[in-house]
Parts: sequence; C-alpha cells; structure tokens
Amino acid sequence: MNKKVMSLMIVMALLAALISGCTTVAPAAPAAAPGGESAGETVTLEFTQWWEPELPEGAFRALMDEFEAQNPGIKVELVSGPYSTTREQVVAGAAAGTMSDVVGLDGAWVNDFVKQGALASMTDLMTAASFDSSELAAQIQLDGATYMIPVVNFVYPVFVNNDLLAAAGVESPPSTRSEFADAAAKLTNPDANVYGWVLPLSTELPNGIQNDVMSWVWASGGSMMKDGQPDLTNDAVRSVAEYIKGLYDAGVITPGAFTMREPDKVTEFTNGRVGMMVDSLAHINLIREQAPELNFSITALPAEDGYTGKRGLPYASWGIGVAANSQHPAEAWKLVEFLMSQDVNSRLSSIAHAFPGNVNSTPDYVETDPLFGAAFEVFQQGYLANEFTGLPTAEGLMRSFDEQFQPYLDGSQSLDDTLNNAQAAWMEQFQ
Repeated sequence: MNKKVMSLMIVMALLAALISGCTTVAPAAPAAAPGGESAGETVTLEFTQWWEPELPEGAFRALMDEFEAQNPGIKVELVSGPYSTTREQVVAGAAAGTMSDVVGLDGAWVNDFVKQGALASMTDLMTAASFDSSELAAQIQLDGATYMIPVVNFVYPVFVNNDLLAAAGVESPPSTRSEFADAAAKLTNPDANVYGWVLPLSTELPNGIQNDVMSWVWASGGSMMKDGQPDLTNDAVRSVAEYIKGLYDAGVITPGAFTMREPDKVTEFTNGRVGMMVDSLAHINLIREQAPELNFSITALPAEDGYTGKRGLPYASWGIGVAANSQHPAEAWKLVEFLMSQDVNSRLSSIAHAFPGNVNSTPDYVETDPLFGAAFEVFQQGYLANEFTGLPTAEGLMRSFDEQFQPYLDGSQSLDDTLNNAQAAWMEQFQ
C-alpha cells in the first residue's frame, strides 16, 4: 500500500471519530395521549357506515371534508361497505369492544348493543354539549337514555293508483279506516285480478307486521307497548286486528298474503293489480322506472274514524351512535352534531332522497317533485313511529306475531288466543 492511500485512510478514520463524538442522542418521542394519539396531534375519528356507497360518488366524503375544515384538529376516516358487511363489522366490534368511534346503526341492533355496553349514552353527550334535543325528529331510547339518533328517515306512507281509484268511482284517497274499507271494496275486481289492498305476511321476511299491520295502530296514536313492555292485548291493537280481519274476510286483500314478501307487494302495485299499498318512499323511483306510465299518488295512512290527533308514520332510518370504547367522545359528538345541523341535514337528506332527522331541515327535492312533496307534507303533519326500533330480537317479535296472526285471519284461531299467545311469546324475549 503506498503512502498516499495510507494517508487518506488515516484522515477518513479521524473524521469518522470526530463525527461520532459530536453526535447527541435524539430526544424520546412524546408519550402517546389516551386513545393512541400523541399529545397535540390531530384526533382521527373512525366512522363505520353503509351510507357512503348508497350516495352519489364523493358526496359523503365531501361532507366529511367540510366537517374537518370547520373543526381543525379532527379528521374522519370513513369505513364504508354494503349494509350486510357493515352490520357484521359493527356486531363484531361491539362484542370485542373495538367498535369505531362513530357508527351507523339500524334501530334493530340497538337493544343488543346497549346490553353489551357497546354504545355511549347520547343523552350524556348532548347534555355535556348543551345541545337542544328538540331539533331531533326522533331519538331511540332505552331506560330513559338515547343511544341512537336517526340522521335521515325513509318513511312508509300509502301509495294509491289514481287511475284505478277513478275507474272505481272513488273521488279521493281515503283518510279514515271506513273510507279505506269502502275504497278497497270498490277497487276489488277478482275477474280482472285487481284488489284493493296488498298485505305481505311471509314469516320468512316478517316486516309486514311492522309496516303493514302495526302501522295502523301508530296511525291513530296507539301503541303496542306499555312502560317498556309488550302490550298486545290493548284496545288499539285489538281494533286493528279486527279491522284487518274484516278486510280479509271481505276479499279485498290480494290473494297469497301469507307467503307474500315486501318486494312482491311492490310488483303487484307496479303491475296495476292492486289499488293501495303501504310502502317505503325509497321505492318511488323504482316504480317510476318499471312503470313510467303509472299514475299514482302518496297519502297518509288512514286513521281510526273520529281520531283527530297527529298520525304516526312508520319509518326506517340511517341511525348514528357513538361507541362506548371511543377515546374521543366529545369529538365524536361534534361529528354527530354536524350531521344533525339544519343545513347539513337538509343537504344529506336531499342527496339520500330521504326525510331529515332535524325537524327544521327541508330537503330540496320536495319543492320540485310533487310526489315527494306530498309525502313530505304527510311527514310534517305526523310523527315518526316505529316501536320495533330498539326492541330485543325485533325481527323475531314480528315473526312470532305473524305466526299467531295468520291463523286468526283464516278463521282457525280466536282473536283472544291470537293476542294472548303473541303476548306470551313476546314476554319471553323481554325476560
């Protein structure tokens, strides 16, 4: 090795030693704040829901971006998927204590989640934030505390085939039970395979008990519950059962009710084989696509003759809740409050073609679409009513009532036995 190379190696070694001697140990990273965020860092809220895929592309993310702009230091991570996938994720998270900070909820899930201690009390969060709950169209409560707030609502009014009504000599959609029975009788023409009303009572999909049977109870201000417990033998439920039995015996209900499912009734109405049905507003555009020439209108569910109070309107919702395991409940509530604010709720209900969860909000489409406008009037004049929301095993309750109701309609069981048997079956689920 020559002297030049040796001298160069000596210089490099000296430089390395010098650098090593001047290096200091880096300071330790700041301790993580509770919830996993470092002190002073941005809080990230995880929000699991099925809403984003059902809205126009980018629409829901744009609302989240707006929230973030209004709330520096809070970010929202959307966990989106189909309804069934979301349900599986939320159920698993509830059981494991790993639920997202904010979750989209179906009212049928709430009871089980509250029993598991998976949901935070929205009542406590609203109180801490001095939020005026009178702005909310509905609250899902258990034991006096709110655990879910409906953000937007899909209501179930009565759809009426105007041409069939006119041909039958019925001047206007019925408003009372007696008017409905009279219209159904005039509409019914078995020779033409046309009937007055369609009633889906399949036990495989028993939501006809909710939407097409108990809805008559709520329409007249009645209830199937008392003090948080089943009350199926009361006069309101008994009156509705007798009324529907009268329609069944009169032959004005589309044949095959015991095996019919909700999609089947929509097909019957769309094809002009039934004059009236109780159905979700979500099906308006479907009916328009499948039967563009069909002339139909929207009206409130008929009330008991002489009833003058507000009418209950069955509904399904995109509900929202906050996880009990969230390390950022105050920030989570800010997101809920943002979605429930008058302006944002108006815009969200507009793009969802639903009705708002804020009583002061108005979706823009009700001013340009006559059918939605008429439905919105029904919505404003009544109140949201779905007592199955928040009950234990809600679908099972519908099915057990259905199993008793069918024998009553076909005459093989008395009304007393029907209601008493259903009451006993329900009470087992409330033990």
